[in-house]
Amino acid sequence: MGVPSDRHYRFGVSREELWAALTQVDRYRTWWPWLRSFDGHAFAAGERWRCVVKPQLPYTLRFVISLDDVDAVRSTRARLTGDIDGWAELTLGDDGSGSELRLRSDLTARSGLARVVGAVAPPLARAGHDWVLDNGIRQFREAAGV
Repeated sequence: MGVPSDRHYRFGVSREELWAALTQVDRYRTWWPWLRSFDGHAFAAGERWRCVVKPQLPYTLRFVISLDDVDAVRSTRARLTGDIDGWAELTLGDDGSGSELRLRSDLTARSGLARVVGAVAPPLARAGHDWVLDNGIRQFREAAGV
């Protein structure tokens, strides 16, 4: 069973400033302590990032994010494969004197305890997914100063 998501986050900086912060892949591990391993080198089409995430739930997720399309300062579309499969799309827009980040995704746990939790307790899987997103945005705001 997939976990679809459509989240909106507002920022008090321009779309260009937000994009500049988001694309600092060398800082991801310092922003997100639950990102246990990350080997991304650039925020560019064709990049493949290997990730290990340890959310607040009792399992670890290993997956690859393949950046398929990157339209600088506008949008990114990616595929995820591994313990979780699916797609994610990040869109930046103007919002008054600031900007808005929209994150849409549809992800499915494919292995391990995450798959069992997703099949047996979908609300728990959604809670874990939402925690990673919302906590990640909070940590990003604090660390990147946006």
